[in-house]
Amino acid sequence: MNFSGFLNHDDGRSPGGETVGGGNYFFSPAAAMSGGPVQSIFSSPRLSLGLQTNVENNGGEVGRTGESFEVSVARKSPESRSGSDHADALSGDDDLDASDRPLKKKKRYHRHTPQQIQELESVFKECPHPDEKQRLDLSRRLNLDSRQVKFWFQNRRTQLKTQIERHENSLLRQENDKLRAENMSVREAMRHPMCSHCGGSAVLGEISLEEHQLRIENSRLKDELDRLCALAGKFINRSDEAVSHHLPNSPLKLGVGSKNVYDGGGFTLVPSGFEISPFFSGLEAPVNRTGTDVAAGVDEKSLYLDLALSAMDELVKMAQTSEPLWIASSKGKMLNREEYNKSFRPCLGPKPDGFVPEASKEVGMVIINSLALVETLMDSERWAEMFPCMIARNSTTEIISSGMGGTRNGALHLMQAELQLLSPLVPVRQVTFLRFCKQHAEGVWAVVDVSIDRISDRGGSASSAWSSLSCRRLPSGCLVHDMPNGYSKVTWIDHTEYDETNIHHLYRPLVRSGLAFGSKRWISALQRQCESLTILMSSPNKPTPAISSIGKKSMLKLAQRMTENFCRGVCASSSQKWSKLDIGNIDEDVRIMTRKNVDDSGEPPGILLSASTSVWVPVSPRRLFDFLRDELMRSEWDILSNGGPMQEIANIFKGQDHSNSVSLLRSTAMNASQSSMLILQETSIDASGATVVYAPVDIPAMHSVMNGGDSAYVALLPSGFAILPDVQGTEETGSLFTVAFQILVNSLPTAKLNVESIETVSNLISCTVQKIRAALRCDK
Repeated sequence: MNFSGFLNHDDGRSPGGETVGGGNYFFSPAAAMSGGPVQSIFSSPRLSLGLQTNVENNGGEVGRTGESFEVSVARKSPESRSGSDHADALSGDDDLDASDRPLKKKKRYHRHTPQQIQELESVFKECPHPDEKQRLDLSRRLNLDSRQVKFWFQNRRTQLKTQIERHENSLLRQENDKLRAENMSVREAMRHPMCSHCGGSAVLGEISLEEHQLRIENSRLKDELDRLCALAGKFINRSDEAVSHHLPNSPLKLGVGSKNVYDGGGFTLVPSGFEISPFFSGLEAPVNRTGTDVAAGVDEKSLYLDLALSAMDELVKMAQTSEPLWIASSKGKMLNREEYNKSFRPCLGPKPDGFVPEASKEVGMVIINSLALVETLMDSERWAEMFPCMIARNSTTEIISSGMGGTRNGALHLMQAELQLLSPLVPVRQVTFLRFCKQHAEGVWAVVDVSIDRISDRGGSASSAWSSLSCRRLPSGCLVHDMPNGYSKVTWIDHTEYDETNIHHLYRPLVRSGLAFGSKRWISALQRQCESLTILMSSPNKPTPAISSIGKKSMLKLAQRMTENFCRGVCASSSQKWSKLDIGNIDEDVRIMTRKNVDDSGEPPGILLSASTSVWVPVSPRRLFDFLRDELMRSEWDILSNGGPMQEIANIFKGQDHSNSVSLLRSTAMNASQSSMLILQETSIDASGATVVYAPVDIPAMHSVMNGGDSAYVALLPSGFAILPDVQGTEETGSLFTVAFQILVNSLPTAKLNVESIETVSNLISCTVQKIRAALRCDK
């Protein structure tokens, strides 16, 4: 299941592209807090809050270029024709004999406009075979003849059928090439048979009887040495380097054939006849390697495979076991550490000094089938889209195996990721790990993650390997069972060891409980995203007031980009090059960062400033969330409201709980400089927390988006809030509240950042927090 496909609307944009212009709007927080007018950036050296969009196209008019071409299936022609041409070509004159047909003037061909093609494509995606009533309705709306509409759909269906046939032919050609290569390999193996006993040629006549007997004896001695080395490694608990160290000058060393298995603390020699993974496709364990190979180091992929198999076994056992391994609590199922140490041998060896363990288990019903969920988890882009507030950045470093038989069974990927909690007081977790997928039965899949830091640094000492390590993932992942009606039962396990010293004391109880990075947060985010996708795809072309069906997709894609940029600005992800500023007179709990934007059309050019902080408030997360998303109460804290309530002019619901939505707001107390400004806002909440993200946008740009225009060129700077439950002991005592702003300081990228702008942003955060506390009547 591709979750980005629903939000893409490339078919909807005009072929030549669009350029949307708007005004330049900048807002001075200092002036707004004092009640004064909001100034333009060109007349104020202070902070500018809002949006800048360069306009060079006829004073904000939309320009369109390009031309749309269609394929006529009725006749061959040196140039393509529109539906109207097709209709004329199939007129009653075709019944006349060619000799009786009168001479006619050359017809004029009229092409459909981009707007007509866009609307026809939108209807075609939903209904490729419209009836007569639908065609008449389309012809009236698009000012076309009914027969033009009819033949356009005929041509479009033929074009789609041709594309599908080409794709199927390509797949068949690839399969044919694969079978041909396999056939050639089998023929080659039959030409050169090998003896299973000695490894030599199977044709006895080519070698002498004495040489053949020597090869058999040599093979027997190799197997005996492998067996002795395996026993020594098992009982003495030495690595392969230690074993080879005791045989430095042995001539038999050159004939050793063995495998090496990673056991968490080192490598154990195993006889070469023992197969680790008979089912694994595309990856073979090293067989019949010489002693020189053993001394030099084992094959890295075989280590990855063995580690992945061990992690998979541990994950499945932990998912299928309940008490006494898991202990129920108010925060979920927590791991019984003593029982775990008795039942499992650590895949990654002993816990590093100073690290704190964190483990949790959560079970939930999700409206997605097992195959779609597995595809999402094994694709790095889809994985990030499914968990936008948890994954700051990720990539697939290497595909060790893509699976067997065209499925994900046996797929093994080497990946990197940055996991985030929306607070500047909690550092991003950077992990390098293996992701292994296996099908255990029909409709039963498991996906496991396990860190490889210990393997990657096996050449050095343990202290040097762990010096830069702040987090490592023990076997973690999910076990998925297909259920009726398209649902899946997902059992999620998260098991991590991390360095707690860099986490602020305010967030340590939350992280220890597993609610920050644990299984409950993964399951909650998965349930919310799948529910949202199901609702949006159940009626993709159902228009909402003031928004077309294509504009709905564009608006959702813009809101998705807004939320992603907000999260990256809060957590200082490496995906954006933020530079942290250390200012002496700024509170240490306030993070100030800056960067320059030169060529990103999705943001205003110039110097950007990000400011964020986290505080504790004595109100429940739900009450705080409802207050912040209420447009009528926005004047209590938002300087962009100008002291008046906001009016909601559009809304797209993304869940059964209508709190999960994307909305468009307008201030009812706008001044002259804000007459062309709207507020785009996305709100979301689940069992693990809530977010409210918003950004000012100009009206011409949003009108283009709501009509299906490309949202990638809408410049915006997001601000907002993140809310997490504060867990002290066994009860929730309040909320952990994060406030963050991204602001354009200067529209010139070469300008220098001054202290006055930084102090203004810091005062803006403090003022906003104080206003929210006062409105909620907080004692602290």
